[in-house]
Amino acid sequence: QVQLVESGGGLVKPGGSLRHSCAASGFTFRSYSMSWYRQVPGKERVLVAAIGSDGGSTNYADSVKGRFTISRDNAKKTVYLQMNSLKPEDTAVYYCRELGQGNWGQGTQVTVSS
Repeated sequence: QVQLVESGGGLVKPGGSLRHSCAASGFTFRSYSMSWYRQVPGKERVLVAAIGSDGGSTNYADSVKGRFTISRDNAKKTVYLQMNSLKPEDTAVYYCRELGQGNWGQGTQVTVSS
């Protein structure tokens, strides 16, 4: 049974930082690309960042390039999203997703507000 358990959301002021973690189990983590999406009420989930199975390739939405960094630790079966220079428009529920079967984490709320 695939499980993706996220942690690290919360309330942060503009310009602040947060780090999301997503711990995976139930599949061969090192074999699959991983990703982070986000969703605001009334809109579809959109891709924020993705990382290849060995961590050697990454890609980002234009809106977060230069501010967010995706990384992974295959030994710990965990993918991370470091978010810096946060803006109010980054407020959303953030989800991790494995790109093999497309399973989702439970989502964590990030609110950027002064």
